[in-house]
Amino acid sequence: MKYNAAVPRTEKLLAELIALPSVNPAFVAPLSVGPRRRAASDDQQVVPTNAPHPFAGEQRVADFLAAVAARAGLEVEFQKVLADGRHGRSNLIARLLPRNKIHQTILLAPHLDTVGADGTKFIPQRKNGRLYGRGACGTKGSVAAMLSALRELAESKSRPLETEIVFAGLIDEEHAQAGSRALVGSACVPQAIGAAPATGVRRHADHSRRDACAPMKADLAIVGEPTKLQVVTAHKGSLWLEMETRGVAAHGATPRLGRNAIHEMARIVDLLQTDYAAQLRKRNHPLLGAATVNVGMISGGAQPNIVPDRCSITVDRRTLPGETDAGVQREIAAFLRAKKLSAKISSAKLAPALPLETNYKLPLVRKFLKCAGQSKPLGVHFFCDAAVLSAGGIPSIVFGPGDIAQAHTADEWISLAELERGKDLILKFLKSLP
Repeated sequence: MKYNAAVPRTEKLLAELIALPSVNPAFVAPLSVGPRRRAASDDQQVVPTNAPHPFAGEQRVADFLAAVAARAGLEVEFQKVLADGRHGRSNLIARLLPRNKIHQTILLAPHLDTVGADGTKFIPQRKNGRLYGRGACGTKGSVAAMLSALRELAESKSRPLETEIVFAGLIDEEHAQAGSRALVGSACVPQAIGAAPATGVRRHADHSRRDACAPMKADLAIVGEPTKLQVVTAHKGSLWLEMETRGVAAHGATPRLGRNAIHEMARIVDLLQTDYAAQLRKRNHPLLGAATVNVGMISGGAQPNIVPDRCSITVDRRTLPGETDAGVQREIAAFLRAKKLSAKISSAKLAPALPLETNYKLPLVRKFLKCAGQSKPLGVHFFCDAAVLSAGGIPSIVFGPGDIAQAHTADEWISLAELERGKDLILKFLKSLP
């Protein structure tokens, strides 16, 4: 797509971001290109087996945004999080420092990774006031709105005198949230010194001023997700449980000599989806409604003429504030015992994905609500980085342009009017800070 000077910078930035694939590596396999082969001549490159997928990883987006932020006069650095592949995967940190001493810090925290798509989805398409492409809604729209607001703030005469604004482009939200966990100190790999992609960009933090692995401290985090520009202060947690039943194998012609693990699991599945789900519907959170349970995967048996001695399911249990993962496991185990059933229960998540609940009466949250023209906050059912940052000690809310119903879809799109309004609302809030 070609853009002229009349096109809003936010739209142009989003189109550029869509055109830079940043699929989470968890969702793509390395390209299988056959065995290593000898180059035909010295100037030809040898292609190794299992070459990295060309769409995988956030680094090309992080480097591009680092250059954009540096041109705007922001202090830019990288926080290396994962050592995947040749170049690793790093959070991008861009700071706008106040003119005076820092008295508070605001964190703008969208994520840079997307789910997978075919190559056509990385060609941005503008149609009927919408911009189409992978990540347009989830969540490169938030990236564009937040960084554009920060760029305009850096260029304005009314930048805050005592408030530091930090833009953190986070990796891996779509998989295990390694980026947000590293940001608040759960994990960090110091970034090695290397060539900067643009003038003013540091490949490592200046340790004389700030430890790159020190937990991020902030007075409020605004996590970029598609909320239709509604301020969200609560979301559900996501607990995945693997449950296994064991039986006794026997010949299919004499099933009475065995014990069928699938039959046992079928009873458990039925009870989870009926009686247990009904119990959950009796508990309601004022912003989130009821907790839910869903049996999403099942596996068992070897062939039709063998009584299966093992069956497993994977369960998605959406949790409410106040619930813990361990408490939910105990609750399900007790529920099964009461029905005279049993199963081995274990967590299937790489890391805890806890619920979020932030006090909407906190002064900065109230200020943001007022800037957004909203009297009361909302809750959402999906999990995101906000809960990780909150657990790390940063009061967090969720806000951004776009509708979650569009995220991850084949024809993902975002309203360009909403994108621009999102940028304006964030800028309005930032300009209101001391």
